[in-house]
Parts: sequence; C-alpha cells; structure tokens
Amino acid sequence: MTTYTFVGAEVYLPGGIEDTTVTISDGHIVEIGGAVQGDVIDATDKILAPALIDVHGDAFERQLMPRPGVFFPTDAAVIDTDRQLAANGIATAYHAITLGWEPGLRDVARGKELMQAMQTLAPRLLVENRVQLRWETFAFEALDTIEWALAGPLTPSIAFNDHTSMTMRAYDVPIQERPFELSPDFSIASLDDARMKQRTASKAKRAGLSEDDYIAQLGKVWERRGDVPNKIADIAALGRAAGAPMLSHDDTRAETRSYFRGLGAQVAEFPMVLEAAEAARVNGDLIVFGSPNAARGGSHIGSLGAGDMVEAGLCDVLASDYFYPAMLSAVARLDTEKRAERHELWRLVSSGPAQAMGLDDRGDITQGKRADLVLVDWPEAQAPAIQGTWVGGRCAYQGRPTG
Repeated sequence: MTTYTFVGAEVYLPGGIEDTTVTISDGHIVEIGGAVQGDVIDATDKILAPALIDVHGDAFERQLMPRPGVFFPTDAAVIDTDRQLAANGIATAYHAITLGWEPGLRDVARGKELMQAMQTLAPRLLVENRVQLRWETFAFEALDTIEWALAGPLTPSIAFNDHTSMTMRAYDVPIQERPFELSPDFSIASLDDARMKQRTASKAKRAGLSEDDYIAQLGKVWERRGDVPNKIADIAALGRAAGAPMLSHDDTRAETRSYFRGLGAQVAEFPMVLEAAEAARVNGDLIVFGSPNAARGGSHIGSLGAGDMVEAGLCDVLASDYFYPAMLSAVARLDTEKRAERHELWRLVSSGPAQAMGLDDRGDITQGKRADLVLVDWPEAQAPAIQGTWVGGRCAYQGRPTG
C-alpha cells in the first residue's frame, strides 16, 4: 500500500479553496488537513484539484486519420490519444466514437475496431478510457455493435445523434431553427438541388466518397426515416437495461428534450438554443457544452455561447468536444471573465461530469473518493498548465519545467 501526502498546495475542495494537506493511500483520498503520512509531494505554489472528466471527446479522430483519407494503425492512435489525455489532466475520458452509416472514418466497423483496440490495450494505458456510443439514429447497421459494447468492459454512455435529418432540413432553415427531427412538420430539402453538394461536400470527403455517391447514399438512408423512432426506442431500452448514461445531442426544441428524457436520456449535450437549455434545466436534466466554445468566446456555428450559459446557470459540464486542451483553457477564460468563482468553474470539468455519467467514486477531493487528481501550475495573469496527473492514486503524468 502506497501512502503519500500533498503539502503546500491550494486545494480545490467541494466547499471552496483551502491551503491544506491531502493524503492518499491505496489509491484513495484518506485524509484532508491532517499530518503528513508517507512520502511528501511538495506542491508549494501549485493547485491541487480533482482530475478532469471528459464526457465527449473526438479529438482521437486526428490520430486515426491525421490527413483526409490517410489512416494510421489503430493501436498507435489509441496509445497517443491516451498520452494526450494524461498530459491534459483528463483522468477519465468518454471517447465519442461515431457509429454512423457513412463509410470511412465514422463507420460502424471502424468504431468497433477502435473499441476492441481500447480493450486490448487497457493494461498499458495511463488513464481510464471509456466510450460514448455516438450513435447516428439512421445507422441501423450499428445495433449489433451497440449491444456488444454495452455488454463489454468499456462501460459506455449513449448519445443520440441525428445529423441525417440535420443535413436533410430545408435550405431556408438554419441548423438552430430546425424543428424536432421526428416531427411530421419537419421540412425536407431536395437532394437534386445544387445546394446539397455544398452542404455535404465535407462529409463526402470524410467518407471517402464522391459528392454524387454521398448524396445517393444519403437518399437511400433517408428512406429509413419511418423506422427511426422504433430503433431509437430499442437502443434506449438497451441503455436503460445496462444502466448506461444517455444523452441527446444538438437539441433545438423543448419537444426534442422531452422526447429523449422520456426514453431515459437525462443529459442534454450541446443544446443549440435557449429553449432547449431551459427545458433541460426546468426538468432537472444536466446540460453539457463544449469547452472550445467557452475557450474561444463563442460557438463557431452560431449556437449558444457556453460562457453565457455558465453565467446563467444553464451549464453543468464542459466537454473537450474536439480539442483536449480546451477544457483547462475554458476554465481559465471563464475565470478571467468572472463568469463564476474559480472553484465553481472547476466543477464543470470534474464533479459535474462525474454526476452526468453516474461516477460516484470520483470528481471531487473528498475523503474516501478515488484519488484522481491534478497538480496545476497557474501563475497570476498567465495560462494554467498541468504539472501532474494521478489516476486512482497512480502518477499517470508528470511534467518538469526547464525553468
């Protein structure tokens, strides 16, 4: 049993920030504020905080396909991604693995291969790598893989995505103004319109298809629309049976949030408009926004600003989305903007995500909790940097500055 004590740090506790000691033994926090036990970790002038928990991150795709159409070995991509997570203070990561109908980067077979690699490599990885089954609701091909994943060791969450309907919305309807995707009032774009090629060009490139072939495939998949509600219900039933956290993605209507809440999805991921965020809050759902949104000062697609939502009390979780360093950068920017007290902002990347994913054993510095911790170097008026990451009491990353 290894015992050690952090000494000299500003410690981010559930009730605020204190200068105190924190003792770790056998992978857990055993005492706060007591005498030194075991080895000493000198944390003078540093911050000791709960490690970050990422509920939705797909930056691993850049390791799988660093250039369009150029794929790298999956094992190498997983190992490198894991090291990036540790260096960014993320002790628990839900990789948002898209299970879609497109070929290429986001097809079902590649997603299953990635999950299999994560399972095989688990003993060699530094942090806890979990999975968000980012299911495209028109991808009926994914049902067997979802059932397989829910029965496995990666303890997945499930996110209901519908980029198919988003793509098929009428041309005069902005993304944020589209109605509930399963509504009979949903207006539909013509596949023969030249604007469809503009809308789908980047998707075709990602899938490795010509623009015409992609649109033809989209048309075939769209024919499944009448069966989509039953498939959603089937997946939700599997999720409930497995106890998997479930999320709806990119909600634009209170009706959308209500529909998925009724199926057991109690987390709203990246709501696009105030109506959807407020519908989540009034019904006790947890709300996730992207850290890049907060770190950059707004949404790059014109949706709600994460900073504004934090200040309004309409954000419980900040996810890395597509850039792991954004989580720490988001906390720093929101702190500079005085959106909330610093220890409250830290909850958005620690205890908030833990609550959303049902992880009662981590997320804050409390006696008895798992010792998932970060040591942060954050000089006044400068950017913070992770200096050490501990996962279950084990040092997963330690950076030693040259200065």
